[in-house]
Amino acid sequence: QVQLVESGGGLVQAGGSLRLSCAASGRTFSSYCMGWFRQAPGKEREFVAVTNWTGGRTYNADYADSVKGRFTIFRGNAGNAVYLQMNSLKSEDTAVYYCAADPRPRLGHSSTDYEYWGQGTQVTVSS
Repeated sequence: QVQLVESGGGLVQAGGSLRLSCAASGRTFSSYCMGWFRQAPGKEREFVAVTNWTGGRTYNADYADSVKGRFTIFRGNAGNAVYLQMNSLKSEDTAVYYCAADPRPRLGHSSTDYEYWGQGTQVTVSS
C-alpha cells in the first residue's frame, strides 16, 4: 500500500524558515516524480515545486514563480523521501501543503499529473 506522510508544518513568523518532509512507502520511489502543492482557504490547490529523476542519482527541479529563490526541493533516503526547505516565508505562504508522487518521469505542474497524495501538513505564517 502506497503511503505519503508529510511532516514539519507549523506556525512561523514572517521571514522565518520551515522544512517540510514527505516519507514515501509501499514501493520504490527513487525514479518517481515527486512534488509539493499547497491549498489556502477558499483557494484552489496550486503547484509549488517538483523534482524528477533524470538517471543515476540525479534529479532536476522546477518551482512556481511565487516561491523561486525562497524554496528548495530535494530528495533523500535514496529518493524515497522529498523535502521542501522554505525560507523567507511570507503570510501568503500560509496553506496546507501536500506531497504528491507519480511514476511518470516529468516535471508535473498540475495536480492531475500525480497519482499519489499525502494528507497534508498545515503551514501558518504570521505577519
